[in-house]
Amino acid sequence: MRSMSFSRYFDALDASPTPILERFAALLEPLSDAALAAMAGESRRLTRRNFGRTMRLFAPLYLSNECVNNCKYCGFSRDNPILRVTLTVEQVVAEARHLVGQGFRNILIVAGEHPRFVSEGYLEECIRALREFVPSLSIEVGPMERPEYERMVAAGCEGLVVYQETYDREVYAQMHTAGPKRDFDWRLDCPERGGDAGFRRIGVGALFGLSEWRREALRLASHLDHLYKNQWKASYTVAFPRLRPAAGGFKPDFVFTDRDLLQTICAFRLTFPEVGIVLSTREPAALRDALATLGITLMSAGSHTEPGGYTGQGSDDLHLTVKGRRVEREAPASCDRAEGQFGIADERSPAEIADVLRLLGIDPVWKDWDAAILSEVAA
Repeated sequence: MRSMSFSRYFDALDASPTPILERFAALLEPLSDAALAAMAGESRRLTRRNFGRTMRLFAPLYLSNECVNNCKYCGFSRDNPILRVTLTVEQVVAEARHLVGQGFRNILIVAGEHPRFVSEGYLEECIRALREFVPSLSIEVGPMERPEYERMVAAGCEGLVVYQETYDREVYAQMHTAGPKRDFDWRLDCPERGGDAGFRRIGVGALFGLSEWRREALRLASHLDHLYKNQWKASYTVAFPRLRPAAGGFKPDFVFTDRDLLQTICAFRLTFPEVGIVLSTREPAALRDALATLGITLMSAGSHTEPGGYTGQGSDDLHLTVKGRRVEREAPASCDRAEGQFGIADERSPAEIADVLRLLGIDPVWKDWDAAILSEVAA
């Protein structure tokens, strides 16, 4: 039987840091340019040793931008007067087939949290419809109970992504003013419920810019360390997304520079040599190219953060949502697509990104998993 959940001792972390976290904290201390360059070199060496010259590529597929939560930094926040839509299963399939045509075999299913529009039955139906032609499916949706996650796994989903957003309780309460997402501990223990449910891959992270970056990174490392010790059957990825422009116009209070991002990537690689590290299209192209060889193992490419963004699906059903209820537009608007969750910085196509990776000496990996593997093991 595993030890108590992370939330049970989260508030006591400062009182008894483990040796691995003391080492991690030391790696986040201010460094000279020469020391940071040496750290980056070691990060590159460890990444090549454990992952080779490869980069897994994935794409997010947004099902819905409906949401019951008020999150000050998010474009989907329920009080933002944006155009919304929830794709039908057939429309989701059309979006996925477009991504497969671009080469993707690894898709992250994303949706806002709204039980009326995005129920677990709908999610299961989408997963079943995609699993026949998409080998690797993950979800990034509202947190669930273990039995609900077990149904997602049974439907064909292998990965769970859930970012805590911020590990600062006070800031978390300030950022999340309404909806089920206000429960800090419920979200904090979500990866463990996912591990218990049988997800093979679990992604954790924080949204950098909401709180002081060194403290945020240390809490994230503590969470990852706990998961490695108590949910050892899963493999893990970690991400450090930075705030991007979004509906609502939120401005971050804290700075997380390119240099800080590099140091954070290297600190995680040196402390957790086998963790996957994700870099999304939130970051500009030049920076992504520069960081690609220094610790990153998983990249999104050609991303859209609005439902129907790849093929225009759902554009005939755009509407507003007021107090949780659908409201039809009085007249057609000039905008013909739903609002995205945030703005993309790297707008290159998947093929362009793959070409750049090859020039950097990295092999783009579109597929690294197939359900047939489990069948062969069972046989």
